[in-house]
Amino acid sequence: MKRNSSHHDTDLLNRAAEGCRILRNELAKVIVGQEAIVEQLLISLFARGHCLLIGVPGLAKTLLISSLARTLDLEFSRIQFTPDLMPSDITGSEILEEDRGSGKKSFKFIRGPVFANVVLADEINRTPPKTQAALLQAMQEYQVSAGGATHALEQPFFVLATQNPIEQEGTYPLPEAQLDRFMFSLWIDYPSLEEERRIIRSTTSAAAAEPRPVLTREDILGFQQLVRAVPVSDIVVNYAVDLVRMTRPGSPSAPGYIRQWIRWGAGPRAAQNLVLGAKARAAVQGRATPEIADINAVAGPVFRHRLVLNFSAEADGISPSDIVTKLLEESAHEH
Repeated sequence: MKRNSSHHDTDLLNRAAEGCRILRNELAKVIVGQEAIVEQLLISLFARGHCLLIGVPGLAKTLLISSLARTLDLEFSRIQFTPDLMPSDITGSEILEEDRGSGKKSFKFIRGPVFANVVLADEINRTPPKTQAALLQAMQEYQVSAGGATHALEQPFFVLATQNPIEQEGTYPLPEAQLDRFMFSLWIDYPSLEEERRIIRSTTSAAAAEPRPVLTREDILGFQQLVRAVPVSDIVVNYAVDLVRMTRPGSPSAPGYIRQWIRWGAGPRAAQNLVLGAKARAAVQGRATPEIADINAVAGPVFRHRLVLNFSAEADGISPSDIVTKLLEESAHEH
């Protein structure tokens, strides 16, 4: 019986790796470059995480996410966050309906755009905290409460929130506790020279490529269960926990530069996401168990939004990514 189950897992691993390969090829029809971002989005989806995408306007964040939803054959909805957006504009609201036959009135719940499988929360930092909280609650609990009733969100449920890093007046940055609900923070950078030339060629011609659906809802739910079932060695778990503990200035294992530059380190959720991300990365690549290299590969997106820098770091021009690079170099010497 055990042999059958491991054989079944191997089949599923191969299918996950092959599905991701085909999916990447489909996305490449529309999206130029960004291979690392696409892989991190898939890792997050298969690990049942949510992503924060940060990048200046015009880098095709919306196109990337809507194309991903198309290749996944999932219901997609986009919410453009604005200062006047209300919580009910996201979750939905109850309306009073009259039955024409009996004349009786009753409340009916009209579902909001959060009732989709892939939700793009565009410019989440442009809406007030009350409205941000409505989305963040749905992300955490996979349900929406309205008028005393609870409505479950259909799985898979994957939220991708975009933030413009350019400081604008009238924005509401997400507090650290809310940021912690995102598994990954992905930084979308400018394309390379050759990529930019390809983007301009492809977007100014008549031929419009259309990605086709390659993974079904059932495939994705199967891959999400597979990721949870992937075994992890104690060495990899201990490495993830040690790495997280090193980011805390009060920890005995914290290097000097952490005490110098960090106000708050990462919490236990960071270690959970390192391990889940490593498991999903192994599965996406068709491997049966993650290695320390997988933890290192997801460390940047996991830590980037969880390290709170102090004034010293800002004065020295140090970013969270710089600190993650130093941490990984240091832990590589120790292990």
